[in-house]
Amino acid sequence: MGDEGRWVPLAQIARPHGVRGEVRLNVFNPSSDTLLKQDEVLVRMPDGEEHEVSVDAARRADRAILLKLHSVDDRDRAEELRGAMICVKRSELPALEEGEFYTADVEGAEVRLREDDGEKRVGVVEHALEYPAAMVLVVVLDAGGRVEVPLTDAFVQSVDPTAGVVVLSTLEGLEG
Repeated sequence: MGDEGRWVPLAQIARPHGVRGEVRLNVFNPSSDTLLKQDEVLVRMPDGEEHEVSVDAARRADRAILLKLHSVDDRDRAEELRGAMICVKRSELPALEEGEFYTADVEGAEVRLREDDGEKRVGVVEHALEYPAAMVLVVVLDAGGRVEVPLTDAFVQSVDPTAGVVVLSTLEGLEG
């Protein structure tokens, strides 16, 4: 799960900024400075095409980041990148404190439900979403469908990104 060489999306290109090829990013964690320190990023286009690109400059603009990518020199080229994900290598992310994890590290993790007689597998983490009220794990259920599980003590008993396992205390009250 914690493959240090894999690329992790940190932002999405919202739109061009100006006429010299800068792009405005919607950053998934607006308080993070990680994108301001990168020499190279992966641009993942909506169709899945990927390109490693050098970063010429990066700066803050309120809660967004303005990024100047190498060889993107005009507004038209920047417009072509609208909707693309900006990714960095997992190894470039800041170290975590004990008990913390990156949601990208649990994508693909097995989800188990705690029961009186142990645990049973109920699905797999597809990805995470952040809402204003809470972060949720989108779980593809083995029985079919998807459910959004809030990352709160009320639903999540434990998360082990190294083992690739998320244990839930309940699914009650969640809609698929």
